[in-house]
Amino acid sequence: MTHIDIRPTDRPATGKRSARARRVAVLVIQVALAAQFIAGGASKLLGSEQIVTMFDDIGAGHWLRLLVGILEIAGGVGLLVPRLTGLAATGLIALMAGAVVTNIFVLGIAPVMPLVFGILAGVVAASRRVQLVALVRR
Repeated sequence: MTHIDIRPTDRPATGKRSARARRVAVLVIQVALAAQFIAGGASKLLGSEQIVTMFDDIGAGHWLRLLVGILEIAGGVGLLVPRLTGLAATGLIALMAGAVVTNIFVLGIAPVMPLVFGILAGVVAASRRVQLVALVRR
């Protein structure tokens, strides 16, 4: 008679695999967001014609364009620094919330891109919530 011994270690580690897949997905989101925010911030600082026109339409002056550009670059770089990832993502959520409000009430356009970027930053912030709480407690 043959006895087959099935131990828990013989089963696929689906929990470990799914946790690893989530970490990889969040890392991909982080890098993509960092690239987008750094490029977007650079276009604001360099004063691309389209961006200058948009900020003229907002009516707050070019200081706002420069401030947003600096904040986007700082947030994008922060997403790539492990200790700052949660904080940077949280700051970018706030920045995108401001962009959503501005798009709707000032520019009168659909806020699709800031909503998408804000939600993705929220995914990153949520994945780093333990790190963020530890940073805030210091």
